[in-house]
Amino acid sequence: MASKTIQASLADNSLSPPKNMPMILILYLLGIFMGAIDTGIVTPARTLIQAALGADERTGIWMITIYTLAYAAIIPISGKLADRYGRKLMYIISIGLFGLGSTICALSASTGMFSVMLIGRVIQAMGGGGIMPIATAEFGTTFPESKRGMALGLVGGIYGIANIIGSSAGSAILDIFGKAHWDYLFLINVPIAAAIVLLGLIFLPNTRGREVKKIDWAGIPILTVMILSLLYGLRNIDFFNLGSSILSVDVYPFLIGFAALLPILLLVEKRAADPILALEYFTNPRSLITLILSFIAGVMMMGMVFVPQFAENALRIASGSGGYFVAVLGIFAGISAPLSGGLIDRFGPKKILLAGFGISLAGALFLIFYTIPSPSWASVIVSLGIMGLGLGFTMGTPLNYMMLQNCRKEDSNSALATLSLIRSIGTAIAPAIMIGFLAHAGISAQDKLMGLLPAVKSPRLESAEKLGRQIASIQANPALAPMLGSMEIPSFAAPATMSMGGGASSGTAAMPAEMVAKLRSADVTTITDRIKDLASSMYDSRTPAVINAIQGGVRTGKGKIEAALEAMDKAAYKGRTAGMGGAPSAMPMPVASRGGLSAARTELTALVTTMAELDAEIPPAFESSKQAYLEEIEALRPKIDATFQKTLNSGFSQMYVTVAIASILAALILAFYRKGEGLGGTR
Repeated sequence: MASKTIQASLADNSLSPPKNMPMILILYLLGIFMGAIDTGIVTPARTLIQAALGADERTGIWMITIYTLAYAAIIPISGKLADRYGRKLMYIISIGLFGLGSTICALSASTGMFSVMLIGRVIQAMGGGGIMPIATAEFGTTFPESKRGMALGLVGGIYGIANIIGSSAGSAILDIFGKAHWDYLFLINVPIAAAIVLLGLIFLPNTRGREVKKIDWAGIPILTVMILSLLYGLRNIDFFNLGSSILSVDVYPFLIGFAALLPILLLVEKRAADPILALEYFTNPRSLITLILSFIAGVMMMGMVFVPQFAENALRIASGSGGYFVAVLGIFAGISAPLSGGLIDRFGPKKILLAGFGISLAGALFLIFYTIPSPSWASVIVSLGIMGLGLGFTMGTPLNYMMLQNCRKEDSNSALATLSLIRSIGTAIAPAIMIGFLAHAGISAQDKLMGLLPAVKSPRLESAEKLGRQIASIQANPALAPMLGSMEIPSFAAPATMSMGGGASSGTAAMPAEMVAKLRSADVTTITDRIKDLASSMYDSRTPAVINAIQGGVRTGKGKIEAALEAMDKAAYKGRTAGMGGAPSAMPMPVASRGGLSAARTELTALVTTMAELDAEIPPAFESSKQAYLEEIEALRPKIDATFQKTLNSGFSQMYVTVAIASILAALILAFYRKGEGLGGTR
């Protein structure tokens, strides 16, 4: 067992690496692998999970956002605790928390509660906030500087390979066990975490710095609250409605809280023996540029979260299948990450990072101007391959190397933790912008699709037409028309049209919330069927009132005519008795009134019969009309699918325009980076 503490002087090669270095590398890389595979597995199932737990798109993205918030808050704390208590202890605790959080996430499927999922993701993040920075620090300080790039590149390569297996495994698990069993995606972490904890207790050395100062207990809570306030406030900003959203109670109090705590943090950190957030990283030009680039890289990386959804929409494949395309990113990132590490040892991190931003820009432009207008399997794979290459050159290795160049060796944990923190802020802000592009595209798609739907016409009621002819015949006959007298004749026809949200309707505003939610969760393979379900539901909810109105008119008219027939019978009876010397008739009758009365009675009796036929005809006629309307929608399936795909693709286009702009901005900022004296001496 490696029980002795390996001091930071190991980074200077004053001590030989321990004999069990292969096992140490395996355990640290396995932890990185677990964290990365979890991201890959969850990504293709994000929309499925949020639908299963009753969350909409904006709420569902909190599966990722809350992880980012908690991850960012714990990073600087785990880095300092690792400096003080050693990497072994903090790494094992981090792995254990990650496994526990994964178990809770899986249990949310049984509870059906999205809140349980969020609790699990927070605990996962508390573990994840220690895994990557601690493992990266171990690699960055244990290997000599001449091999540091290769070692850090190995970290990036494992991360990329894990994404290959993770995304593909995620889609495969959904295909094999069914989309309802997405909880299996989290359970895969549990045995991996258990193995790392067990073997880590045996083999990992407890590497830590020579000088262990007092922990900054005052700075930790202030920084944590500041991070959470900043990220929560920024996360809730609607960048498409900036003015009013900033005034929201979910935004401005948290931004004010961040601003109010900032001077307090600066004061506390200046007095701290070992500050939780080293302010010198923000005053040194080289480390500051590195941190800014890390923030931009975080924004760019979040564009990868939406790759499965983009691939599904572009290629018209079912939700959950897009995870296989993250494998394309992973393959190329897995190739370029270790390659970039070796190239850094030869050419330095600046040139390699610049190449990465250039490749990322090329991939984004190819996707925007070719793949989205002409989606195909080949164009999607090529664009993702290019972006994967760029991701491998930028996702960590050069930035980690640059940060280590500009910090003291004993501060490597906290320096890399600060780098991860700033990158996490970028990954927290990016979804607020990117999900906005998709949300607005989704709203636009709904409006366009509702506009495609034909107006719902009233069913053709043959008995109503027959009834109209009979009434017209009676009214046109001078001898029979007086028989109707001033009796009100109700209308028995259905309305000309009935709004279903299409044609001249006003969109989804009047739709039931449940149906709107189903429509918004649809993808390109289900949108037409969801619209048919919507039309069927709306038809079923609105036609009863129409049917009742028509049947009510029919029955009212039938009652009035039957009353008229009864009056005629009484009049005829009184007329007969008056002719036999009885009392005079109460109903004045014209000449040949008896013959006219008989004819009128025959006509009105026929009306009653037709009304009874109409009353029975109305419900099945409306059902037939509903089926005909659904057939009209089915005939529009190609147009509906194409409209949905094109409109949603416009949201993805805007998203990757953001990635392209970020790549250009990063390259411009990188031009100001100059190698020089680091905080710990020349690097």
